[in-house]
Amino acid sequence: MGKTVALVVAAGSGDRAGGDVPKQFRIVAGRPLLAHAVDHLVHPRIDSIRVVIGEGQEAAYRAAIDGRAFPAPIVGGATRRQSVRSGLEALDGAERVLIHDAARPFLPASMIDRLLDALEANDGAVPGLPVVDSLIRGGETVPRGDLVRVQTPQAFRFEAIRRAHAAWTGGEAGDDAEIARAAGLSVAIVEGDPALEKLTYEADFLRVEAARLVSRTGMGFDVHAFAAGEELWLAGVRIPHDKGLRGHSDADVVLHALTDAILGALAAGDIGDHFPATDPQWRGAPSSLFLKAARDLVERAGGRIDHVDVTIVCEAPRIGPHRQAMRERIAGLLRLPAGRISIKATTTERLGFTGRGEGIAAQAVASVRLPEDR
Repeated sequence: MGKTVALVVAAGSGDRAGGDVPKQFRIVAGRPLLAHAVDHLVHPRIDSIRVVIGEGQEAAYRAAIDGRAFPAPIVGGATRRQSVRSGLEALDGAERVLIHDAARPFLPASMIDRLLDALEANDGAVPGLPVVDSLIRGGETVPRGDLVRVQTPQAFRFEAIRRAHAAWTGGEAGDDAEIARAAGLSVAIVEGDPALEKLTYEADFLRVEAARLVSRTGMGFDVHAFAAGEELWLAGVRIPHDKGLRGHSDADVVLHALTDAILGALAAGDIGDHFPATDPQWRGAPSSLFLKAARDLVERAGGRIDHVDVTIVCEAPRIGPHRQAMRERIAGLLRLPAGRISIKATTTERLGFTGRGEGIAAQAVASVRLPEDR
């Protein structure tokens, strides 16, 4: 079949998306946009992936690629057309090329097959979706029956599209298919995919961020015995009581259970793995440190904590008078509204160690959304 190369154009500044970095290097669902784009091009029918970047973007490229074994990037030009041409001129030995935009990162594998199959009988092939909204120009409705929204990647016979770009004398083309048709090449339109919507504005990033996260649930349980002479801390709140809880840290049974619930949703072990009782630095430490560390793990993974629910099991003290303070304290630690924090209390009808007043138990459930491929 010969060599098929995917050419990813990632040289723009991404000004319309806002932010401090070009959008191709922006973190979406836990990874840079460019990383999503190249990973979705790994396919049995693609032999090589090359990336075109802007001048001075080498460090950002290396951070985004993160050790993936790709050839050195190609430095593009001031416009997309110039960047594509630079990319085409740098390729060697290709027979087919898929020209793709990093701003359309979530490429279905079936799209690659459709495009390459269409190249068997055409010089080029592009994905397109029908226009379903009404269109108005100058106050008049434009018939939409024969209109198509064109996407990338766009597939071409390599030498044909390289020569078409070299011969182009117009300005900035709408896409590579326009350049191909101007050179007399045949370009087929195959069925596009909504997953390939271009990420341009901030709202686009918010939409795709939500769509790429999947829900997970973690559970936690902890118990500590009462001890004289200790302070009683529950949910980060000091509770007046004649006894406190005994433990290596401040023995906050609520925050321990909740930390384990969040770690469970991450499949990241338990609190003892991260803060072992054998480590003297945690002796007497406030358990808020543990919960904030679990929260930070979720955020670094590109995830969101949606809701937490805690049940405290004890005969005394009474939890009701302190419930709202506990909710607000946990909300502050997790950077969530208090409305997403549930605190409940129950007894064991004087059965078991909690029923005998020997200690307090807590169980927690955390609902977390994480990137689907984590």
